[in-house]
Amino acid sequence: MTGAERIEASLREGAVARGLALAAFLTAGHPARDAFSAQLDAVAAEVDLVEVGVPFSDPMADGVTIQRASRSALEAGVTLRWILDVLAAHPRAAPLALMSYLNPLLAFGLPRLAEEAAAAGVSGFIVPDLPYEECGPLRDALDAAGLALVQLVTPQTPAARLALLCGASRGFVYAVTATGTTGGATTFSDGVLRYLDRVRAASHLPVLAGFGVRTAGQLREVRGHADGAVVGSALVEVLERHDDPAAFLRGLRAAALVGGGAA
Repeated sequence: MTGAERIEASLREGAVARGLALAAFLTAGHPARDAFSAQLDAVAAEVDLVEVGVPFSDPMADGVTIQRASRSALEAGVTLRWILDVLAAHPRAAPLALMSYLNPLLAFGLPRLAEEAAAAGVSGFIVPDLPYEECGPLRDALDAAGLALVQLVTPQTPAARLALLCGASRGFVYAVTATGTTGGATTFSDGVLRYLDRVRAASHLPVLAGFGVRTAGQLREVRGHADGAVVGSALVEVLERHDDPAAFLRGLRAAALVGGGAA
């Protein structure tokens, strides 16, 4: 099974078995480098996909929480090389996707990146600042290694481009739920839910809603409109408080399956 296929299969299984697939984001090496591997193990045991954030000096798509985490990790000396070495140490329960801006990937070298990422157990990449028209070199390198390049769509994506991006994506389609940066606490409007319906209709892959997903109430809203959701800033804040990430994710998922108001 390729990395792209592993992501798709895990998300489909999670959606069927638990009503909604759950992906979790954490910034590599934050809040402490020496705790990252154990935290990654704990998170991977509770979700269907882990997004590992590669810290970058100008994370333009990220809100204040992930900006803070990225800066902290860079100050601690976290690099893409270090992340791959940690990931290669042993396999995790869930598939892993690296979420990175393009510059660190180019600096590493794309063919070498794909080869070493696959060897380290990475299943795919999410690159928020890489437009489709410029993704060819990275896509070709990842395709050769069986790794996914996940495409992102937004509520402003026109229908024709939505079809293009959904067709080009691998692993899943990342449906950004809000204009702006990650981390905002929102209630999804009927317009956002209709947008998720459009993405799901256009995609042959699982669709995950992300950017601003923080509560069980939001997960309940997403059910039936997307195959799953990504929880990022809220989990990073749990780690910063030194709370148990596994307990947080278990509670979030359990509460999402229960009727009633937001958690």
